[in-house]
Amino acid sequence: MYVLGISAYYHDSAAALIKDGEIIAAAQEERFTRKKHDYRFPKNAINYCFKEAGICVKDLEYVAFYDKPFIKFERILETYMAHAPSGYRSFIKAVPMWIKKKLWMKDIIQKELGFHGKMIFPEHHESHAASAFFPSPYSEAAIITVDGVGEWATSSFGAGKDNRISLNAEIRFPHSLGLLYSAFTYYTGFRVNSGEYKLMGLAPYGKPIYKDLILKELINLKEDGSFKLNMKYFNYCAGLTMTNRRFHDLFGMPPRKPETKLTQKYMDIARSIQAVTEEAILKMARHVYKVTGKESLVLAGGVALNCVANGRVLRETPFKNVWIQPAAGDAGGALGAALFTWYQYLGKTRCVDNVRDLQKATYLGPSFTSEEIKKFLDDKKVLYEFLKDRDIAERIADLIAAEKVIGWFQGRMEFGPRALGARSIIGDARSAKMQEVMNLKIKFRESFRPFAPSVLREKVFDYFGMKEESPYMLLVAPVKKEKCKRVENEENLFGLTKLSAIRSEVPAVTHVDYSARVQTVKREDNPVFYDMMKKFDEKYKCPVIINTSFNVRGEPIVATPEHAYLCFMRTNMDYLIIGNYLLEKSSQKPLDKDIDWLREYELD
Repeated sequence: MYVLGISAYYHDSAAALIKDGEIIAAAQEERFTRKKHDYRFPKNAINYCFKEAGICVKDLEYVAFYDKPFIKFERILETYMAHAPSGYRSFIKAVPMWIKKKLWMKDIIQKELGFHGKMIFPEHHESHAASAFFPSPYSEAAIITVDGVGEWATSSFGAGKDNRISLNAEIRFPHSLGLLYSAFTYYTGFRVNSGEYKLMGLAPYGKPIYKDLILKELINLKEDGSFKLNMKYFNYCAGLTMTNRRFHDLFGMPPRKPETKLTQKYMDIARSIQAVTEEAILKMARHVYKVTGKESLVLAGGVALNCVANGRVLRETPFKNVWIQPAAGDAGGALGAALFTWYQYLGKTRCVDNVRDLQKATYLGPSFTSEEIKKFLDDKKVLYEFLKDRDIAERIADLIAAEKVIGWFQGRMEFGPRALGARSIIGDARSAKMQEVMNLKIKFRESFRPFAPSVLREKVFDYFGMKEESPYMLLVAPVKKEKCKRVENEENLFGLTKLSAIRSEVPAVTHVDYSARVQTVKREDNPVFYDMMKKFDEKYKCPVIINTSFNVRGEPIVATPEHAYLCFMRTNMDYLIIGNYLLEKSSQKPLDKDIDWLREYELD
């Protein structure tokens, strides 16, 4: 029996397909359209899922959509009515799209898919909860979901056992930890719904000097993690911005204009809201542990991508185990809706061993055969060297040691926002210059942004203050003290001047607060990636490399050999390995912008 899950029409639309409860395929629409955070109906992602399974729409038994559009529309109308007549411009902008399209999800699915079977509509936070619990390794666990807003709920908690989940309590709109964080994302000059991770990366450059002000004026945070926002400071209920003049007066300056200089005050504000968010999540987790008594916790919702808070939950709460859905945002809602249908609606048996999850290391996207890769390279007259399987690990390890930056394209694409060794850019974590080189010459992004390490699973505790697995790069841990280096006059370093200091034996992945967002790598999950890292460790005595997503700023992660080649050619990467085919930049001819296939790609 096949069940298709869909998320669409807010941001990060996606599709996921399960067969008899097994996750077969999942992907975000943005990877195919090349439109970052594409919210449109995920027809390309759906077609990929069908192709991966070798089926067509007539083989589907159920289609599940990740929320209830009518209840969400109810919330939108009630909110505008409560704030009328203010918010008219926002109302005129938002409501026609709902009346024309978003309300009629059954009709859209029937029209887009030609599907006329049974459709299931879990609530938004039920989809998040299902995406967190059902693929997890645990037979029972506490559940926390936190995001911007679903229908009405913005946070919820409950528990899962075997094939059932139940949500016991929720916080409702407009009171939202996700929207509070997004308000500060907007205020510090980043884009809402895509720049929150930049705010998290900026926070360590500042001091939490505004934390008390935020807790006094903006959020009333209770000991059990419940909260209310002081809505007089916010504009998101009916306006076109997140914050208002009162908010700006509170901090003594207007919102930062995008791309302008980042001053120390904005860095301090970033650190302050990060500290408040961490405190709220910790209070929630401790309360949920007390209420549920479960030793394991699962997390989903966009706020669950705050890996600094996740790391503290693991270290500082009574929970023994924590599992976070790698596609924690709305994209993962598609998977949650499908799994909700299978387990909760149909009552099917769920089998887990409390050790290994059912997410398949989240390698759920498209892959390409050696023949397909070769055909593309030959058709485009690309120069390459063919490497035998046994030679890939050592060759790439040697290139990393020579401080080369390498595009790495292997196997099935990751589902979720993190690159995990399938669509990655990799480099030498020991290099003091690599962080700046990658940010400015390859990723074309802000210099303050940190890079994450991938580390051999069996050696994670040699370098980082964690013994647990972190296969999805969703936990931040401190770098071990014995690997850190003393920074002269560190107390005199402020803001971005902190970047110049070498803080550890792996400086390229050590953030300015001596932390790192860790991915642990096991051979059973990704043999090619693991073998390369293992060879690097054997030859160069370091089990850690840089791993960042294979894309440039403003573009989604690459999905196909074409995307990988174009990204490689448009940046200062030194090498590209696609399957067994190694491309050296110095051997390549410049891109001919008149060729048809390149124009077609740019039109897409």
